Amino acid sequence: MTRDTSICVIDYVAKRIGENLELLEEIASNPDNIDYGEMIDVVTGPDQAIIAFTSRGIENLQEFIADVRTWQGGMHQFLIEQDCDPARVERIVANEPR
Repeated sequence: MTRDTSICVIDYVAKRIGENLELLEEIASNPDNIDYGEMIDVVTGPDQAIIAFTSRGIENLQEFIADVRTWQGGMHQFLIEQDCDPARVERIVANEPR
């Protein structure tokens, strides 16, 4: 039996696409950033869940990141506008490609 649909948890996605996990968490914190149905919560226990992405969700995430990096102020400005914790902004931006 071949499975046509798979999902990948967020920490694996970060490693797979070479992005900062905290960045992906910030993007995922606003479901409007990813197409509906392409990002899901996998429930792991009472009041516990892990964010996961479909294959298209991973592509959408990469497209979103590439687009944000072209904006005036780039990722730094995006994170500020998302009300990201300043210490987290600095950690994420420190790992941004130059």
